[in-house]
Amino acid sequence: MVMVPYNFTEFIDDLTYQVKNNIIPMSRIDDAVKRILRVKFVMGLFENPMADNSLVNQLGSQEHRELAREAVRKSLVLLKNGESADKPLLPLPKKATKILVAGTHADNLGYQCGGWTITWQGLGGNDLTTGTTILQAVKNTVDSSTQVVYSENPDAGFVKSGEFSYAIVVVGEPPYAETYGDSLNLTISEPGPNTIYNVCGSVKCVVVCGSVKCVVVVISGRPVVVQPFVSSIDALVAAWLPGTEGQGVADVLFGDYGFTGKLARTWFKTVDQLPMNVGDPHYDPLFPFGFGLTTKPTHQN
Repeated sequence: MVMVPYNFTEFIDDLTYQVKNNIIPMSRIDDAVKRILRVKFVMGLFENPMADNSLVNQLGSQEHRELAREAVRKSLVLLKNGESADKPLLPLPKKATKILVAGTHADNLGYQCGGWTITWQGLGGNDLTTGTTILQAVKNTVDSSTQVVYSENPDAGFVKSGEFSYAIVVVGEPPYAETYGDSLNLTISEPGPNTIYNVCGSVKCVVVCGSVKCVVVVISGRPVVVQPFVSSIDALVAAWLPGTEGQGVADVLFGDYGFTGKLARTWFKTVDQLPMNVGDPHYDPLFPFGFGLTTKPTHQN
């Protein structure tokens, strides 16, 4: 199957040349064609080639959204939760005087969805599709008396003077697909690191005088560099790409459901460790394959 949207005639010419010159054997072409045709036969596409539009109204239905929300809840991975098992931060209390939500990914459906969403590379912003951002999910979940303050990239002075009960920072990567997502450093996109330092570093200072804590939620399609921030973060959550149903993130942060997810791949400390796999002689990850802390649901008013 040719997945070349631009200059596809060039690809056809190149492939034809390589087959004619025995660089690519015809048996390889036959094998690829058989695999594609086999799937089409199984799906009955030759008997019924046209799409069945009878179920089109179910796309984006509430039933589908509830299932997607459940998938979000179950896929979240809790990487850190407080100073120790005896002093967890999560789940967060729904009733608080004032809380801070910060970060480029807190109010951005496009970032939650990632690439291959509506468009090839995906798009940032909230005009791509309909859904619930994590910021809106937080507002939906907390007690009506709780004041929610949102600032995409607050400075340290704002955080220190804000008298926040706790802070939720949502950062990560922008949307990408295929080679556009290639990265040599796998870092959180700016100003994400700056936001973490300003919020989590500042609230750490305030802890001396109060009880402000900071949870960081990472939106990404893969492990990214987080080791430099772990010591200043009270709780760390890998939310991957939760899609349109950001309410699923709030469901677990605030204890309506517990964290149950486990890492499906190793989370490295530094990129120079890559590639890193279970069983390697010098396997020394930040979080090993299969890691994931758990919490139990709470009953809050």
